[in-house]
Parts: sequence; C-alpha cells; structure tokens
Amino acid sequence: MLSVRAARFAAVYALLRASADVADHWIQTDHQAVTKGQHDHDGQSSAAGRRACAAHVATYTATQAAVLLAGTRLLGIRLRPGPGAAALTLSAVTHYVADRREPLRRLADTTGKSKFVRLADHGLNGGYLLDQSWHHAFETCAALIASA
Repeated sequence: MLSVRAARFAAVYALLRASADVADHWIQTDHQAVTKGQHDHDGQSSAAGRRACAAHVATYTATQAAVLLAGTRLLGIRLRPGPGAAALTLSAVTHYVADRREPLRRLADTTGKSKFVRLADHGLNGGYLLDQSWHHAFETCAALIASA
C-alpha cells in the first residue's frame, strides 16, 4: 500500500520536474540560454554570464514555485512552507551551478566523463545530458525535502 508521504513525494516530484522542463525550454529567453555559461578568457566568470544565469534561475524558480503551489492546492496536498522553501532553494542553487557550465565540465573531467561532456555528435549532446541528469537528481532531493 502506498503511504501518504510516498504519494506526496511522487506528486511533488512530478510538479517540480514538469515545471523545470517548461522553465528551462519555454520560459528561458534565447539571450539567457546563449549567455548564461559565458566566461572570460582567463577563466573568471563574466558579469554578463552571471547576470543571464541569475535571471534564468529567477524565472526557473518562480515557475517551479507557482506550479508547486497551484498543483499541490489542486491535489489537496499540504506542504509546510519551510521545507518547500528549502526545496526550491536547493533546486535554484544547484541549477545555477550547472547552468554556469564550467563547474559541471570540471566535475565531468574529475569523474572521467571528459569526452562525454564535450560530445556533440551522432545526435547526442553530452553536456546537455549531464546537465539534465544533474537537475533530475537535485529535483529528486528537493521533492524529498518538500514532502518531508
């Protein structure tokens, strides 16, 4: 038998995941998508890249918050504000880190995924796939936090 907590987790995860895809692919502007990973040539983060990424993460988080609020109300699920805010914060911070691109590339290099993170051939984009799996993992953690 499915527990209430497990059902709450499943609903929260579905809401976070669906809203993340909408925010990442429909809400994000072309400028944000192109600029958010921009770095200066000397390896320091560019101001334009940081601003674009912060703006994207703000709309991303607002989209997740709106969908989470509306979806849980429609489903009759009560979430405590503290864990909900903590979940959205985790999603936002980890999204920013991944979308600046260099931190994810460095992590991929460290874990033996150097070739895959740079793969852009045969219909695959390794960087995008690693980015999305990063987001999915942290959205799962966020759903666990929110549904606690």
